[in-house]
Amino acid sequence: MKNLENIGKFLSLILRHQPQTVGIQLDEHGWANVEELLEGMSNHGQPVDMQTLEYIVANNDKKRYSFNDDKTLIRANQGHSIPVDLELEEKVPPEYLYHGTGEKYVSSIEKNGLLPKSRLYVHLSNDISTAENVGRRHGSPIVYKIHSAEMHKDGYIFYLSVNGVWLTKKVPVKYLQKTQ
Repeated sequence: MKNLENIGKFLSLILRHQPQTVGIQLDEHGWANVEELLEGMSNHGQPVDMQTLEYIVANNDKKRYSFNDDKTLIRANQGHSIPVDLELEEKVPPEYLYHGTGEKYVSSIEKNGLLPKSRLYVHLSNDISTAENVGRRHGSPIVYKIHSAEMHKDGYIFYLSVNGVWLTKKVPVKYLQKTQ
């Protein structure tokens, strides 16, 4: 299983941040040719077959990846640091969304709000539990409640990725409320 985890992390690097690592390019919507991806991964010491790739896509707990209908293309569902148009539809968010982070980021967040940093969007969760799990990756978790309906009313745009992650360009301080 550790090897599948390593393959998944490498896949994330390729499809979200650095496709050139294995000598491929993503199209404008973030899609990579599956054959080129598999060949590139093999050429860079991480041989993967189609069956393993299908398993990773189907069983990733965060549903990070999607195939097109005939499984000739694959892409990350969100989290890109490179410019891609994921063809996201604007959605009306629920009244509240949540964002999990680590304690070390609190002073910056409370000064500047939530910013995408190196990514294209700020990632938000439907529930506190998911946000806490995200925050744990950064140390002791801190969860912010986002007044998303109010943001939307004020003109901020929200998207819902195919794996259920809410995305927006930024969250100003006035819409944040620490839950803990």
